[in-house]
Amino acid sequence: MIEQDLVDFAVDAARRAGQVTLDWYQSRSLSVTAKRDGSPVTEADYAAERFLRAEIGAAYPGDTIQGEEEGEAVGHTGRRWVIDPIDGTKAFAQGVPLFATLLALIDGRGPAVGVICLPALEECVWAGRGLGAHWNGEPCRVSRRDSLEESYVCTSGLSYWPIRALERVRASGARVRTWGDAYGYALVATGRAEAMVDPECFDWDVAPMGVIIAEAGGRFSDAAGIDDWQSGSAVASNGLIHDDLLNCLR
Repeated sequence: MIEQDLVDFAVDAARRAGQVTLDWYQSRSLSVTAKRDGSPVTEADYAAERFLRAEIGAAYPGDTIQGEEEGEAVGHTGRRWVIDPIDGTKAFAQGVPLFATLLALIDGRGPAVGVICLPALEECVWAGRGLGAHWNGEPCRVSRRDSLEESYVCTSGLSYWPIRALERVRASGARVRTWGDAYGYALVATGRAEAMVDPECFDWDVAPMGVIIAEAGGRFSDAAGIDDWQSGSAVASNGLIHDDLLNCLR
């Protein structure tokens, strides 16, 4: 079980970082530039990440900090904070409210704390290992649907999917929706969707998801079914449809 103080710190910091991003949200003066890999980044991304780095550095100065935008500052405690200041920057830049600020704490046993803050929606989903999952302060659980048929399967975009895998999921009777990025994982953790699939992802995209989904009663793995948040793919589900979904993806 992780300490409650760490969870409280992470939730508060992520919420306040999310508020930082709202200073630029739907602003006509928002500047969007391209990183080396072609993905977009904004001044709000940098501001939110620097805010979180400062907060973590002040509270836990020996911990490693890894952020999407500014790399890794190595500490000595064996704990690592992983930051995605705006997950869904394309949505943010378009004025769509489904972006999130993500924060995770990884310790010697793996993901220990995870936070998904959706500031434009005024929602926050979080979990601490052994302490359960919460949605705006109330306990949350995954859905109990036990068949892929009529299950809601979220994804960030269909262009990432192998064609045959997508065809098999559609043939199962699942309802595929592009409620993607961190929002899809939040829907799974709160029982509003049955699964979220990321055929391609980075560590910071999914670092909080393993502990959140597990504490909500679901299952998190990569596309091969391995409990690994660093493999470059991710599948989160209510657990009941997980194996069937993996069979479609293989």
